[in-house]
Amino acid sequence: MRSSTPSETTPSAKVWTLESYFPVFNGPDMMAFKAKLQDDIGQLAADAQQTPDLDPDTTDAWEHIVLALEDAQTRLDHWSSYLSCLEAAHAADEAYPLERGEIDRTRAALARIDIELVRAFKKADSGCFESFTRRAALQAITYPLERIRTRSRFSMSPEKERLATDLNLDGLQAWGRLYDRLSGKLTFTLCLADGKTEVKPISQWRSLTAHPDRKVGRAAFEAGNLAWQGIEDVCAAALNAIAGTRLTLYRHRGRPHFLDEPLFKAGIQRQTLDAMYAAVRECIDLPREFLSTKAAAMGRRHIAFFEREAPLPTAAAGPLSWTRAVALVDGAFTDIYPALGEHFRRMLRGGWIESEARPNKRPGAFCTRSKLTGEQRVFMTFNGTLGDVTTLAHETGHAWHGHLLKNMRPWSQNYPMTLAETASIFAEHVLAEGLYRRADVDAGQKLAMLDEDLSGMAVLLLDITTRFTFEAAFYEARQAGELSVSRFKELMVAAQRETYGDVLAADGEDPYFWASKLHFYISSLSFYNFPYTFGYLLARTLVARFREEGQAFLPRYEALLTASGSDTVETVVAHALDEDITRRAFWREAIHGLAVDLGRYRKFLGAQT
Repeated sequence: MRSSTPSETTPSAKVWTLESYFPVFNGPDMMAFKAKLQDDIGQLAADAQQTPDLDPDTTDAWEHIVLALEDAQTRLDHWSSYLSCLEAAHAADEAYPLERGEIDRTRAALARIDIELVRAFKKADSGCFESFTRRAALQAITYPLERIRTRSRFSMSPEKERLATDLNLDGLQAWGRLYDRLSGKLTFTLCLADGKTEVKPISQWRSLTAHPDRKVGRAAFEAGNLAWQGIEDVCAAALNAIAGTRLTLYRHRGRPHFLDEPLFKAGIQRQTLDAMYAAVRECIDLPREFLSTKAAAMGRRHIAFFEREAPLPTAAAGPLSWTRAVALVDGAFTDIYPALGEHFRRMLRGGWIESEARPNKRPGAFCTRSKLTGEQRVFMTFNGTLGDVTTLAHETGHAWHGHLLKNMRPWSQNYPMTLAETASIFAEHVLAEGLYRRADVDAGQKLAMLDEDLSGMAVLLLDITTRFTFEAAFYEARQAGELSVSRFKELMVAAQRETYGDVLAADGEDPYFWASKLHFYISSLSFYNFPYTFGYLLARTLVARFREEGQAFLPRYEALLTASGSDTVETVVAHALDEDITRRAFWREAIHGLAVDLGRYRKFLGAQT
């Protein structure tokens, strides 16, 4: 693994350092770490299996098991986070998928301990369980323990749960690993204006479809989809297998609806999700109106799906250097939210950000962290676009969330994705607000930033809603059997048409979006979509409060993030904002606030013409 260490004053590092995880991949330190962890898990599994259900006589034993399980999961997550960095940055290296298999096997062994904990909690009476969670060593993790108790009501027998865990290693998780492997190595051939061709890694595809030159964007879109078409049968098989396995397990665990498990993991009620999407559909003309305005500025009436993040031709479009991108993020954060700016600089000084554009990198971006070291790492591919600047801010928002939680108990750091995306999107808004205020950012760049911001709004209210609509339709259909490639394409086109309406060009659909969107193939989590919309709209509300109250609001915001793994989302938001998020009006107000930005956008456009 290559590494570089940036200087204190020149934040130019593009390749991260990972030595604080382990000095060398599979070196002596890492091998000793793995061996100790696996031995501890083996002993803990034996203890858990031999311990009777939770009652007054077994509370000491189960307290020991809970504390040891929390520690083992923390160490396993450290190892897994390290490997996630290596897999993403070097997708062609064959050693890393093999290591992922070992992590999955270790996680399966750890899951067997969780199965015993679920068994113990399932049969415990309420008084005994409540007394157990009030023990001094466990009070700080009462909420995570209560969630295990809730899961116990939707569990199979321990024997069946152990079998499911074992089978998932070579089933559901293997399909996810296969997709990651194929997508990481996928390339496409881009035809350039001079007639020459250039082979590009798929990690650069999305940025190229959003190229300022729409001919380049369309050429990239068509070439990329040709590459996805080449592996369409494998993608369809993987998606069918992943969903089919989940549906079977839901049925055996007594989960009546395929949304029950995703909602539980997101920490929200069905009433909250329904209220949010009712508001989105009620107000859907507003994001469509933005796209119509943008299309008109490009001399057209409609846009294609792949153009949803393309910049305006009249806006200042770059390409930006990495140094300039870093300066924009640093300056905006420091002006608006100084503590966030300081953490961003800490990440740069530590070499915690991977941004180099090169072959064999996995597409996408993410933030990962180690609860052992308290450090975070950001992965992305910087191609010089303003969208990449926003991505950098977005992932830094995740990192800031992790930083605020680092002194909490490990199980209380396990926040749901709904609040994870709130932190990242709040950071995007801080970036935008900071850039609008800066004198060294000209009007054209501010228009480009506003265009980027509102394009993000369209993605989060239209694109993400499309993904949710597609995935819900897919799961409904999958209950009756496997879907063909043609059926996948039909469902995706129908979802895009339903959500985007007349603003979508007649030939503007992307029928292969079900194959190219890696979120559908995450084996550990289904419906990796609605939390983004949730986070965006909640972040909009938080930003509005920040504008009203100024710096005095930030302690309440940070308290929300710090509490994000310690209670339900409804409760956490109620404490921070005194709002009821099960009400449609809460979400409608957040969407209506976007009209102000749309008005500003039209004003900027008028000044450019």
